[in-house]
Amino acid sequence: MDKIRLGIIGFGNMGTGHYRNIEKGECPEIEVTALADTNPERIAWAEENIPEAVKKFASAEEMLDSGLVDAALVSVPHYDHPKCAMECFKRNIHVMVEKPAGVYTKQVREMNEAAKKSSAVFGMMFNQRTDHIYRKMKEIVSSGEYGQIRRTNWLITNWYRPQAYYDSGMWRATWAGEGGGVLLNQCPHQLDLWQWICGMPVEISARLSYGQWHDIEVEDDVTAYVKYANGATGVFITSTGDACGTNRFEIVMDKAKLVAEHNKLSLYVLEMGEPEFSRINTAPFGCPKGEAVEVETDGKSGQHPEVLNKFAAAILRQEPLVADGSEGINGLTLSNAMHLSDWLGKPVTLPIDEDLFFDELQKRVKTSRRKEHSASVIADVAGTYNISEQEEYKKSHSTQW
Repeated sequence: MDKIRLGIIGFGNMGTGHYRNIEKGECPEIEVTALADTNPERIAWAEENIPEAVKKFASAEEMLDSGLVDAALVSVPHYDHPKCAMECFKRNIHVMVEKPAGVYTKQVREMNEAAKKSSAVFGMMFNQRTDHIYRKMKEIVSSGEYGQIRRTNWLITNWYRPQAYYDSGMWRATWAGEGGGVLLNQCPHQLDLWQWICGMPVEISARLSYGQWHDIEVEDDVTAYVKYANGATGVFITSTGDACGTNRFEIVMDKAKLVAEHNKLSLYVLEMGEPEFSRINTAPFGCPKGEAVEVETDGKSGQHPEVLNKFAAAILRQEPLVADGSEGINGLTLSNAMHLSDWLGKPVTLPIDEDLFFDELQKRVKTSRRKEHSASVIADVAGTYNISEQEEYKKSHSTQW
């Protein structure tokens, strides 16, 4: 096999975008042989605009059973990510899942367990890990050259959304439709990068505002405070209500400070690490000297095509993925912990109580504006769904996803 035969599950905005990248030749070891969407309008559009050689199916299961695909790319609504992936694992079909891994970790943990029992390659579409700035940050922090992390701060508010964005689909910004707001829709990449570069915290305390800046039921403003095992602390702030937003990621270590902002990476290095300086210094207002150091990166950011190319290489030659699918639970754990902390009004420790989170989420789904579909989008631990309601749910919005 010199090419991977790929099927795309969900042919909305993201699915179509992935198809176009492959069609343009950006993924030479992949060919799209099939696509599936429960929305008849999307299938009709595909019949008119996508070559006949690419077979179209009304369900993921039909496509996966067709014998036409070696691998699948899952780009459906959040709640269905684990369900579709597990259908692939049953058939030992390789799978790449769009972010986020799911809506709640209990569901994603089930997906990860199913992956272990399968021979399929399992990848997560964390394309921001290919960005040269974040790759360099990961390299510098992981090297240990500048000591331990002391503080992390990420202010990420440069994805302002007006009310018209939320009004564009009744599924948007609802507990039953998306499972959350800015944390589930805009932030999955940043939450993944935060833990990928800095590690997972051990405790999270968060305050969330629901419909603070918009007429929505989910969070659109978040401030979270975390503690790490070594005593370091961190703050994560995000919102879709700042018209003049900011994206600044700062990491303070014993001997240096890293700052990513405006697509640039700055490094300020101390002549002596702070712990040693504080131990030997005798001046009451003394401070270790330091200087700005130029940081060179390779300037490359392969994004979605690179993730898919690494996926193909993992299947064909057992080469490393950009992100193993099992890692998707980490960023989602941060998101779930922030929600749970706010719902309970107190800090939560990691790992979180997954059953408690599920129960609290379900309370909100049952009273959601999408409450007519709440039974279909919440699955039990066995992954069962009300299929008839789920099909109707998908038809109502898959073209806009």
